Amino acid sequence: MLTGRESLLRVIGKRRRSLPNRQNLLSAPTPDSLNLEVNDSGNLISPAGDNGSFPTSPDDSSKFSDDLSVSRKKKKRRLTQTTLLQWSGSKQSEDSPLIHTQHQQQQQSILERSDSICCKLDDDDSCSEEVSKTVALDEANGEVVQTFIVGRKFSEVQDLETGAKIFLLRHPENIKDRNAIKVLSADSELSEMLGYLPKDVSQCLSPLIDEYDLKFEGTITSVPKNSSEAVPIKIVCHKMTSDGWKESGFAGEDFKLLWENVLQVVEHQLQFPPKTTRYQMNFNVLVQEVLRSCSHLLTTDEKAFLESFPSLSEDSQRLFIRLYTRKGPWFRLSNISYPEVSDSLQAMKDLTGMGFMTSVEDANDLSYQMMKEITELLNVTELRDILSMNKVFSRGSRKRDLINSLCSYYNDGTRQNIGTMILERTGLCAKISSTAESLIWRVERLFFLNREQDLSSFVLLDLGIIKYPTYKCIDSEQIFSNRTKLLAYEEAIEVAQLMDESLDSEDSGIVLKCIMIAETRISSSSSESALFNCFTAPWVYSKMVLLGVSFLENQKRYNQAVYLLRRLLSCFNCDGRRGYWTVRLSTDLEHMGRPNESLSVAEQGLLDPWVRAGSRIALQRRILRLAKPPRRWKTPTFPNLIDNKIPEVTIQGRSLNCEVGMKNRFYGEDGEQCGVEQLALQYYNGEGGGWQGMHTESSIWLTIFSLLMWDILFSDVPGVFQTRFQTAPLDLDTESFYLTRKETIESQLEKVANGMAEEILIISYETHRGTACRGVAWERFSLEELRAAVACVGGKCVASLCRYLAQDYRSWCSGMPDLLLWRFKENGYEGEAKLVEVKSEKDRLSEQQRAWLLLLMDSGFIVEICKVRPACV
Repeated sequence: MLTGRESLLRVIGKRRRSLPNRQNLLSAPTPDSLNLEVNDSGNLISPAGDNGSFPTSPDDSSKFSDDLSVSRKKKKRRLTQTTLLQWSGSKQSEDSPLIHTQHQQQQQSILERSDSICCKLDDDDSCSEEVSKTVALDEANGEVVQTFIVGRKFSEVQDLETGAKIFLLRHPENIKDRNAIKVLSADSELSEMLGYLPKDVSQCLSPLIDEYDLKFEGTITSVPKNSSEAVPIKIVCHKMTSDGWKESGFAGEDFKLLWENVLQVVEHQLQFPPKTTRYQMNFNVLVQEVLRSCSHLLTTDEKAFLESFPSLSEDSQRLFIRLYTRKGPWFRLSNISYPEVSDSLQAMKDLTGMGFMTSVEDANDLSYQMMKEITELLNVTELRDILSMNKVFSRGSRKRDLINSLCSYYNDGTRQNIGTMILERTGLCAKISSTAESLIWRVERLFFLNREQDLSSFVLLDLGIIKYPTYKCIDSEQIFSNRTKLLAYEEAIEVAQLMDESLDSEDSGIVLKCIMIAETRISSSSSESALFNCFTAPWVYSKMVLLGVSFLENQKRYNQAVYLLRRLLSCFNCDGRRGYWTVRLSTDLEHMGRPNESLSVAEQGLLDPWVRAGSRIALQRRILRLAKPPRRWKTPTFPNLIDNKIPEVTIQGRSLNCEVGMKNRFYGEDGEQCGVEQLALQYYNGEGGGWQGMHTESSIWLTIFSLLMWDILFSDVPGVFQTRFQTAPLDLDTESFYLTRKETIESQLEKVANGMAEEILIISYETHRGTACRGVAWERFSLEELRAAVACVGGKCVASLCRYLAQDYRSWCSGMPDLLLWRFKENGYEGEAKLVEVKSEKDRLSEQQRAWLLLLMDSGFIVEICKVRPACV
């Protein structure tokens, strides 16, 4: 894969079905600063005077396409949104979407927590009137709360009556929910159970019942037609009179906060009653939150469009969300069937009338592009029927071959006939409208701030598959201060997706067009703060330019690659990527036969404070190699490279394969196949010194860092938490992370250095176990292994390593040694540790790995390089 492609894919995330500005981007004239031309075959034409060369023969061209490896890597199938939506009624987490908290924090204000997860829906003045109607104070009987009876399937009582009396009873023995509250009939002598209170309500109401011994009674306000549906009820606490808490003795702030929690949840539930499916509620929460917090980024028409969604029928809302999360773009109505959607046809008509979907029934409305997309809905038998009726011969029998044959036959003369045949077989077809798709895409982007997360994140949270940390969102400044910046950012992502698609299709012309667009749009560095810099158009274009550098280097177009690298360095003066750019620039200049200039670039790079870690070591090594007489009469000295010799040990193993480009495999001491790391572990466990150990690389150290710094990572810092779905603060990869929290970080590191690391680790592990956090690999390491690592490495070394990560997480979060080894002394308390980088015979250290080894040696760690070579036969 081209360097920089994977990073760009993370920016793009899930590809959009269509790009609104595709034609404008491709047709708009772009200054060719790179002087690049493409021939009829889509290959670059080498201009006169360029030292690089490019394959022109068909054989060379195909070989080049293979070398690029531009197609996306196939990934393991993960839980898709559609799959997850099927589970929306199954096991849920203990935390509701509105109240994300742990049991020990139940007495915290929901108002505070709703701020912390950016999901407060009660700021709108329009809600105040509804609240006064639904949650009111009854002067005679006490505080009235309207809610529902759910879980009717657990009750044997089928027939209910409006006005029937009920009362509440705690059910802490419920193994699925310790906060469960039963609803019992007060009219029957046996006090038959009618169901339960909703989980969100019982979670807040149960502490009041347990701690203040409150008694609730009420009545059934209406009876639904379906016996399994939620039953509306009204409950009253008679201890709470119109004079407030004074008469009841509950004047404390804790009680007031708990009662406010109940009112908040009831209000939210009245907006989204239990009959609302979980994914439907989540989607509405997403839309409402964006309307609340990002209204300045939306036009009046866009806001009106989004505000119209809740007015749609339940079926229409559910159908739209279901189809939006599917691949599409077109859907056959005959194939749409969801148990929670009672009338798909009427829902489709309503969505089409409101502009959320587009449908086609008449062949006259079928354009070539629409026909090509709708043809994908036909099965092989239907395609063969249409082809045979039109006497069209297909060269292949696969579905793709049949579709291509049908599309090639489609023209102005056959449009009516072919279109009619297609629609006769598909029936009514519909797709998400371009307006709705573009707007919902924007809403998701604004809500999650990335495209790696989507609506499935809600479901994963509801099911308890993922649990996010608890933190507060403290507003500081808007990520997008105005609509212009948002639109520029969106267009940059469009260009990035266009470039990615063109790499997949090996369309060099469009790839070069995207490179030129990106190059012209990074003319000046962004004025945004480092915290929000990654949400700017220039930052996205810089990713594309770097990918363009890799694209050109693969074609040996070093002149153009050097130009792009100089542009990046001139436009982004304070960027952690400057080190890599400088190394590439120096390397490409040497490829062009300009060693003096290459040396000068390397020397200037060492003066750049943003050149760090492996990039700095790479430049030092280049200078040592290039700075020889007559270029430099005085050879430079770098003590960290020359004085610090990394210890090495060589072991032998029976090789299973020695093929170039394949990972080496060996026979272990037990006769089983293993890699070089497992072979090294066996050696160190035996004749190598009786060490225990594991293959960890960077993972264990990032886990230890996050656990030791947990409270600091999720401390109250303005602006670093924008959504409820974050696993780290936004500034973790920036210098401001350490500078903003310097005092608390140094205080924590002092405790670690003084021997408290193991105690802090145990408390953090047991408190937050299973909670998603960047860098923490819960499934890989047990608490015993983490304790052994911390105890044997020593507090001072652990504190030193954590300080480097806190100061520059981005530069130091990768490249750590492969193995962590430890052994305890006879007393069982004291121990020692060793970090080992394992290399096969033909492998060599990367500059990042070398930088880590040298840094660890300076910090007091014991490090070693273990080289594995095949045993002589």
